[in-house]
Amino acid sequence: MRLELRRLFFLWVFILLLVWPVEAWGQPKVTADAAALMDADTGVFFYAKNGTQRREPASLTKIMTCILAMELADPGEEVTVSRKAAGVWVGSDIDLRRGERIKLGELLKAALICSANDATVAIAEGVAGDHDTFVRWMNAKAVLLGMRKTNFVNTNGYSHPSHYSTAADLAALTRYALRNPYFASLVRTRESTVHWVEPPRKLRVRNTNRLLHGGFPGLTGVKTGTTDKAGQCLIASASLEGRDLIAVVLHSDGRYWDAKRLLAWGMEAAEKLPACNRGEYYTRLRVKDGRLPDVPLVADRAVTVSLPREQKDLLQKEVRLFPAPAAPVEPGQRLGEVIFRWQDQELGRAALVAGRKVKERPWYWFWRRTSF
Repeated sequence: MRLELRRLFFLWVFILLLVWPVEAWGQPKVTADAAALMDADTGVFFYAKNGTQRREPASLTKIMTCILAMELADPGEEVTVSRKAAGVWVGSDIDLRRGERIKLGELLKAALICSANDATVAIAEGVAGDHDTFVRWMNAKAVLLGMRKTNFVNTNGYSHPSHYSTAADLAALTRYALRNPYFASLVRTRESTVHWVEPPRKLRVRNTNRLLHGGFPGLTGVKTGTTDKAGQCLIASASLEGRDLIAVVLHSDGRYWDAKRLLAWGMEAAEKLPACNRGEYYTRLRVKDGRLPDVPLVADRAVTVSLPREQKDLLQKEVRLFPAPAAPVEPGQRLGEVIFRWQDQELGRAALVAGRKVKERPWYWFWRRTSF
């Protein structure tokens, strides 16, 4: 028991040391030119610095490359390495050679763990038939995911004026990708071995994300990225004490320190709060031709939201009512909704339903009301 308490004490000391340098209004300072911190459960951003500013994503691009390939093809399919894939030698690679055969799953492993640039070209050609077609699919997927300020030109993140994304878009992409168990397992893998089918050979690879090697408690991934123009980039996810966070830092002077500071601050500052309880009363709504003039509206479910503890008083509630119903009204009948927002972000919503039955007036009701 004493040992567990000691470990817990040192864990929180570690977190407090990370979050000590903060802005005057309580948010952490980071060296990155653009950054974001998202609650992975709700998609709410706790922190953003130039979050919607277009930046070069470098190898963070490979998150889209790999999640798309996972959704469109079987990892067990064999890929024959082309001249184009074998000709990729700038940056990290696994020395693919023309004519080799290797399974798609091994290429995905190389792309996500050791950030192999040649592997992404082979992935694209193996899934779509050619690299440029696959890139068009990447852009179509970005549109579907609501990544409105993202455009891809290649599969590995090489610098190009038309190849860009934002910290917010990349956080949303990562949140989506982490729902795939196969993707989530690869991005948290520290070391692995890539195997070829023909000729048979193997290569030991180590994850480029240093945080996975003991850099932060509860870390679950995700990906590094580096080019001269993009600078140091990193997306890091962590799960601790029931809270799941995603930190994005772009063009950072110290990406690991920035990511740790954001994650630690989020774990310490963010709090889950009850926004409403099931059956909680909100308002009344007029009922046409009913035995009662109106009906009470209550929440149909409990809603829990996450937001920084110091700003919980800024939680906003918006009540939307449907047009007045005509009797009869049944208990549980949906007649509106309540929406919870913080900093223009929707945190959750609940339906407002009738709290009781309201019967229709009988034909003699008018005479009953006007009789002497």
